[in-house]
Amino acid sequence: MRGRAGARIGGTPHLRAGPARMRPDPGARHADGVSADDAALPGDPPAPRDPREPVALLLRDLRATPAGLSVREAARRLVVHGPNELERRGGRRWPRELARQLLHPLALLLFGAAALAFVEGEHEIGGAVLVVILLNAAFAIAQERHAERAVEALRSYLPDRAIALRDGRPTEVDVRELVPGDVIVLAEGDRISADARLLDGAVEVDASALTGESLPVARSAAAPETHGPLLDAPQLVFSGTACTAGEARALVLATGMRTELGRIAALSERTGQEESPLEQEVRRVAWVIAVIASAIALAFLPLGTLAAGLPLGDAVSFAIGLLVGNVPEGLLPTITLALAIGVGSLARRGALVKRLSAVETLGSTTVICSDKTGTLTENRMRAAAIWTAGGDGDVAASASRLAADAALPLLADALAACSNADVDRADDTGEGASGDATEIGLLLAARALGADVSRARRERCRRRHLHFDPVRRRMTTIDERPGGTVAHVKGAPETVLPRCAAQLGPDGRAAPLDDAARARAEAAVEGCAARGLRVLAVARRALPEEDALTAPVDAVEAQLVLLGLVALVDPPREGVADAVARCRAAGIRIVVVTGDHGRTAEAVARQVGIVRGEATVVTGEELDRLDEPALDRLLRDDRELIFSRSSPEAKLRIADALRAEGHVVAMTGDGVNDAPALRRADIGVAMGRSGTDVAREAATMVLTDDDFSTIVAAVEEGRRVYANIRKFVFYIFVHATPEVVPLLAFALSGGAIPLPLTALQILAIDLGTETLPALALGREPAEPGQMERPPRRRDQGLIGRELLVRAWVYLGLISAGLVLGGFLFVLLRAGWRPGDATGEGTPLHGAYLEATTMTFLGIVACQVGTVLAARTERVSLRRIGLLSNRLVLWGIAFELAFAALLVTVGPLQRAFGTAPPPWEALLLLLAFPPIVWAADELRRARLRRAS
Repeated sequence: MRGRAGARIGGTPHLRAGPARMRPDPGARHADGVSADDAALPGDPPAPRDPREPVALLLRDLRATPAGLSVREAARRLVVHGPNELERRGGRRWPRELARQLLHPLALLLFGAAALAFVEGEHEIGGAVLVVILLNAAFAIAQERHAERAVEALRSYLPDRAIALRDGRPTEVDVRELVPGDVIVLAEGDRISADARLLDGAVEVDASALTGESLPVARSAAAPETHGPLLDAPQLVFSGTACTAGEARALVLATGMRTELGRIAALSERTGQEESPLEQEVRRVAWVIAVIASAIALAFLPLGTLAAGLPLGDAVSFAIGLLVGNVPEGLLPTITLALAIGVGSLARRGALVKRLSAVETLGSTTVICSDKTGTLTENRMRAAAIWTAGGDGDVAASASRLAADAALPLLADALAACSNADVDRADDTGEGASGDATEIGLLLAARALGADVSRARRERCRRRHLHFDPVRRRMTTIDERPGGTVAHVKGAPETVLPRCAAQLGPDGRAAPLDDAARARAEAAVEGCAARGLRVLAVARRALPEEDALTAPVDAVEAQLVLLGLVALVDPPREGVADAVARCRAAGIRIVVVTGDHGRTAEAVARQVGIVRGEATVVTGEELDRLDEPALDRLLRDDRELIFSRSSPEAKLRIADALRAEGHVVAMTGDGVNDAPALRRADIGVAMGRSGTDVAREAATMVLTDDDFSTIVAAVEEGRRVYANIRKFVFYIFVHATPEVVPLLAFALSGGAIPLPLTALQILAIDLGTETLPALALGREPAEPGQMERPPRRRDQGLIGRELLVRAWVYLGLISAGLVLGGFLFVLLRAGWRPGDATGEGTPLHGAYLEATTMTFLGIVACQVGTVLAARTERVSLRRIGLLSNRLVLWGIAFELAFAALLVTVGPLQRAFGTAPPPWEALLLLLAFPPIVWAADELRRARLRRAS
């Protein structure tokens, strides 16, 4: 079986023109930095200097003949050149990635915390911390498989079998056995298995995987030589593309990793993924926490021994407890949970995220590089207008005047005949149709005009098919009709109109196409093109029976009668314009990067609001001529940019240039050739419906609905997740001050003030009462106005000066004052005076246990006020509602219940050194949460007034 053409496999581009492309010059380098030597394999085959040179020279260079190779010669070349398959290089990566995760600063800090917990005898805590480390490392193994699966997915683009001429006879061979110099036979439905030059015949090729074009392109052995990019050369076909129509023989020029598909596979493997902004920030936060925790623990040793007079053993034991207490064991799992919640939310909205940290990266996106077809548009061509000599209008208006315009039924009949698509099972939107999108749109218009568009009728009446090619830019079918044999022609107006001698009038009579009539038709074409519509001209002519099968193409397509024009549009997706407006409000720039024509892309971009003024359209060739400083200046200017005819190297250059300017870049793509750029961007966004497996594997996010609006929803979700991470980091940091300040009071007083808090009570706070409220903050809904603020800068840290001042200085000191005051209140009430003994066996020991318990409960009470304050950064709690996140209330209930157990249950009292404080102190605790919350509410009110 030969491989059959599958669904559209979209993308964008290119092989450079020039004599060295098919056989790279030593030392030459691609724009992405991959050398040509790196892209080649040992045993580089004899290759033509330029694959567009005359066929005789190609055959000579490859030592081949039009009859193909002998079986023996093909076997010999297979040994020299290797199999025609894509190879994965570099070996296994996951052990290296696992080691990198286990050596993460926070992981090392957690290892230390676990070890210290074991030393202190807290085996359950130590075991739990180790489980957290291993779970986080396991994520890395799953992530590393993405790159390996990308190359495996590329292999699916090669068919299993191909037809090659061996010993002069067509022979079915395994595609792995194809070699340079082979002659292969191509037919409609075949997947092309090697880069090749057509020897004879003509085919239509779905090259969207390499060029980004949404329409099939024509390739013909008889096409004239061109000097543009090789992917546009009309004589060449490339591995991984699909033959959608026609028949041809082709000479194989390159196989395996030397093909354009192989080059993209090599680019995809060599393009690494850097750490996301969140991963970098977590690493930085880990070092901050490590330094702070270690500094506090080390500082306590001299203070405890020299100032407070503690025995060295007791001081070391307490310092270890202080260190363990200041390590936020819940930070990684809390961040992971917040990101997982974001992943689940995005999945429900049509975006599948494969790397948890990508959720946060989305929130900091500053530039979205968006494709056009299928992302901004529906990827469904529809007839927008029909023009005849009798008038013009949309399809519905044209259908209403069928009886008054004789050209319309004949135009519909021509569209039904001159097509290879199938809409037999399609509804009016095209759902259920198969074939080229343009032909589907034309057939739906023909059906609306009353024509019989069934495939069976078309095949029954067709006598001959003249395929579209780039020279003629027309397609013609010769069909049987009740009145005789008729040629139906459709194609580009600039190639069809010159061949028309007459025009069918509304009365059914053909009138000469004089200058005035021709000018009217050309004006209609220009008017539609200015609106970004694709225009096709439709014509017909009667043929003598004897000419139906034998007449030359030029003779068949001469003296035509113009029936009319059909203008097609790929409409923008519903909701894209609103999504673009939200991006503008959020300070996110949108750059269109597409393989389609610039004028079409500009029209669509203008319709959805990406372009509002004068757009700058840069073609692929123009981009290739720009050096790096010029490209940087182009991207730095606040222009409305459209990059058309973009290549894989172009996408890589654009992503790299934007990232060098400090931007966080989201890049969309759907084709095989988009894989390197998707991996290089901060966020690679692949299309789930129209995208290829390669693109989906290379990307970090897959849109199940291919909708640009979903990207914006993902950005909003990312901002929410990042804000929530800041909220619980702030919440975790606040408690450090009320834990440390009472200890400093003990040390600085020389022991006159007893220790206000024990090491086990610190652990109970960090691992018990604090955890669930922090986790609940990860479910906080988006704060109002979130998408009306500009994105954060790439260099803006998760933990900045504002957060630290708010946590440690403002709320931290307020909480510390309340906690220390509660501690002293209980002691003074019991008759204590500074310097009095409070150790075990002394009269004040019971009061001391009550006082340390008051410190513990005071910190818990302040946590309640802190978690309410942490729920918003700018707006008031009243605006978002106390009940909008019920998980926070459940978290508060849990920490209060947990604290009550530690204070009232006998075994826990003895383990943690607690005793219930007097009722007056408990009443005092009721004031702590509202004081903390109100203080932060006043701060937020000042912020709102200042802005």
